[in-house]
Amino acid sequence: MKASWNGAVIARSDDTVVVEGNHYFPAASLDRQYVTFSNHRTTCPWKGEAHYYSLLVDGELNPDAAWYYPDPKPDAEMVKDRVAFWKGVKVEP
Repeated sequence: MKASWNGAVIARSDDTVVVEGNHYFPAASLDRQYVTFSNHRTTCPWKGEAHYYSLLVDGELNPDAAWYYPDPKPDAEMVKDRVAFWKGVKVEP
């Protein structure tokens, strides 16, 4: 699978985990040159607190377009050390 936005491949991996329709990529598969800090947080009742990354490609910012759970709840251990995408990021084979 690959995740792309604004003409750049943000992540690529054959090892994704699908949870609630979202592909979670291994954190190591992220191309860090496109990933920037976000202080945005949300809470999922069963996965825990989500932290976010923003994407920066060719001078265009996509705020909070990726999320991850640094310390997921026990039922959500399958997403530990993984990142998922939204906000226009295309995930495809």
